[in-house]
Amino acid sequence: MKRMTRRTFLGSAGVAAVAPALGAVPAAARQADPAGIRVENDVVFGTGGDMDLHLDVYHPPAGAGKRMATIHIHGGGFSGGSKAGVASASNAFARMGYVSIASQYRLTGQGRWPAQIEDVKAAIRWTRANADRLEIDDDKIAVAGYSAGGLMALFAAGTPDRPGFEGGGGNPGVSSRVAACVAFYAATAATGGLMPEGSDQAARDAASPATYISADFAPTMFLHGVEDTTIPPESSLEFFGRLREAGVKVDLHLFQGAPHAFEVNNPDAALASAQVADLFYERLVINPREYPPFGFGGRGRGGGRGGQ
Repeated sequence: MKRMTRRTFLGSAGVAAVAPALGAVPAAARQADPAGIRVENDVVFGTGGDMDLHLDVYHPPAGAGKRMATIHIHGGGFSGGSKAGVASASNAFARMGYVSIASQYRLTGQGRWPAQIEDVKAAIRWTRANADRLEIDDDKIAVAGYSAGGLMALFAAGTPDRPGFEGGGGNPGVSSRVAACVAFYAATAATGGLMPEGSDQAARDAASPATYISADFAPTMFLHGVEDTTIPPESSLEFFGRLREAGVKVDLHLFQGAPHAFEVNNPDAALASAQVADLFYERLVINPREYPPFGFGGRGRGGGRGGQ
């Protein structure tokens, strides 16, 4: 099978490789990049019910840190997958200078909703409580969610410090607010895979991130493959539109030819996605600024003939 390079991923007429199922990542894909990235594996960050919850911390190369962290939330249909499934993306974000945290949460066979979002918020609180150890600013924490994990990332972005979803998994009293959200081919509505059998529509709505859209929603970026047949890109387009109507700072990138889970076991696609996220973070979190106003003729306001 032909190897997809970053150039062909961004500009080709099609994608040559189809990503494997989330969680089924070969050991080679879970290794740290040799360019100075250091990985701490299986750090206990809290508890979910009677089980310890673990995360992996990908530290950027020395001198490259941007004092910002991204917590990566894996997919797997809510009932499967693991933090190993976001190794490629975690490594790519670390290469860009971000502390990357691949986090575990209870699957539906281990805990009923809202256990999953409680665990995600516990990971956010742990990250903020350990900001000095991680060498990050505690107001610069983002979430990146993938497929089913995308629902949790969006949910966290819309429910900062909201009672009923915080849980008791660790670091009580620490804020679960995030500075930004990156949603990779995200599930945007609660489905039968998440909710217990027999759940009514009101319960499904309460577990859907769109219910919590407001102007307080964290700045959000969507990334989606045009050829995704698992979660069609129209779901990201619709959510993008609703956030935009609410006045949320929002961005959207569609990748021509890319399938579902396009970055899994594909370092070039993962790095391209991290570069797009880097631009988003830089402009909205690290060095906030607006785009300059449009100037006719490309010469700025009042410049040349276009400014007349």
